[in-house]
Formats: sequence, structure tokens, C-alpha cells
Amino acid sequence: MNDRTPEQPLHTLEKARTRRGFERAAGTYDAAAVLQREVGSRLLERLDYMRLAPQRILDLGCGTGFVTERLLARYKQAEVIGLDLAPAMVARTRTRGRWLRHPLGVCADVMQLPFQPACMDLMLSNLMLQWVNDLPAALHECVQALRPGGLILFSTFGPDTLKELRTSWSQVDGFTHVSRFTDLHDVGDALLAAGFRDPVVDMEMMTLTYTQVRELLQDLKGIGANNATAGRNRGLTGRQRLQAFYQAYEQFRQPDGRYPATYEVIYGHAWAPEIRTQGRPERFVPVHPVRSQGSR
Repeated sequence: MNDRTPEQPLHTLEKARTRRGFERAAGTYDAAAVLQREVGSRLLERLDYMRLAPQRILDLGCGTGFVTERLLARYKQAEVIGLDLAPAMVARTRTRGRWLRHPLGVCADVMQLPFQPACMDLMLSNLMLQWVNDLPAALHECVQALRPGGLILFSTFGPDTLKELRTSWSQVDGFTHVSRFTDLHDVGDALLAAGFRDPVVDMEMMTLTYTQVRELLQDLKGIGANNATAGRNRGLTGRQRLQAFYQAYEQFRQPDGRYPATYEVIYGHAWAPEIRTQGRPERFVPVHPVRSQGSR
């Protein structure tokens, strides 16, 4: 029986459960985070086209510090801070870097950033923003922490992410098994609503493939991406229900016998305003999507 409270929407993410998932996965994250590293590398490449000399950088949702370490190497004179909700992730991030130069680590929530206003020059976030329930509020925290003219650069997931998983479970039971992800247009609007200027948002489809569906589930567990939705099944997933899920996933089996897992990856960047105003934001207009393939 689902013991969700009546006032809690099905897709609301429970923060404590989200934190526990990533805390437990700190030791297995690097082995499973193939997609996260690839997206993080593509995100960092976008800095090649931006003329920046930041003095203080925040890696928001740093995980074990893959992006943090590369920011440390790229900006050798900057102070680099890794922030994550899970203490074990922060502890691993702090070991990154080289002798006498390591990133700082902060365990905190993006919804309540523990920084003075206007103290960051650059803020990166690789596949973390999909874990917040109120994206405009989270981005408002970010714009307040950035100095005037500061840059936020991020990746997050769009609605088609894990569509095969969602569809297959929907044929088994009525619980939520996959988070609800924000549409590209709404991400752009959220940036403007938060006070950012000149947002640019684009998207690409990435597909991992597996020899068995259970490998996908193992990868999700390995990175700590457990089901934290309020509408999840609060009991154990029995063998019969799991087998029904595997059978439902067969509809997506490819001619080569492999099973796909689709990810809609949204990239974006925007600038903190030079002067803070309360004007009505314009509507956001996205650029065209591109597509790519990958395998596991």
C-alpha cells in the first residue's frame, strides 16, 4: 500500500531519501557513472568558447569530484568548491587534485546555499538540477550567489529520460518509478524567472544499451539514483512484479538483442545580471536539438 500523504504530489522527490541514495553510492559511483562523466566532459568543453578568468568557482552537485578536479586543472589560480547534498560524496571530492592544491568541499542543499551573496564568478552543475522539486527557486539561489555578470553552466535531464523504464513499469503497476523531468522550454523560462539574463538552452538525446535490463538497474543503483518519488511503492518489489517489468521491457529490445536506455540531456548557460531588476521576463526560445548514441 502506498502511504503517501494526501498533500504530496506523486512525483515530489523526498530529499532525505535522495541524500541517502547518494550517500550509500559514494563507493560505487565512479564505476557506474559512465553517462555522468561523458555529459560532464561535454559540459566542460563548452567553457572553451567562453572568455573567463574566474577567481571562485562552485561545482554544484559535485558527486565524487570528476568535474571539480577538471575545473581545478583548468583554472589554476581559482578557488574551486565542490558542493553536494551527500557528505560521503563531498569527502571524496576533497581528495581530488594534486599535492598542495585540492578543492574545498561543502555539504549543503542548493535550496539554501551557504554563501554570501555575489561571491561566485562561475557555477557549474552536472546532472544535479533534476533532483530539485522547485527549479526556479533553486536557480534563484544560484543567481544570488553569483557576482554580477557571473556565469552558470549546467546539464540536467529532460522528460524523455528513461522513457523505456517508465513505460515498462507503467504496464506493471500504478506506482511512480521514474522522476518527472523538466522540459527544455520550462528550463529556459525558469532561468529567466530566477533573474538570469541571455539564457541559451539546447538538448541532445543519448542512448546507453545493455545486454540485460538488470544491468541498467544496477547502474542506477550504483550512482545512487534510487526512486525517491513520493508515489513510489513503499514495500519490497517482489520477484513476480520484477519479472513482469522485465517482460514489459522486451518491447524495446533492439535487433542486436540489446536493451536501450534513453537520456534526454539538456544543457544550458546564462549570466547573472549586472544590475538586479524586477522586470517581467521575456519568453525563452530554444535552439534546435541534436542526437547522439552510446553503449554500455
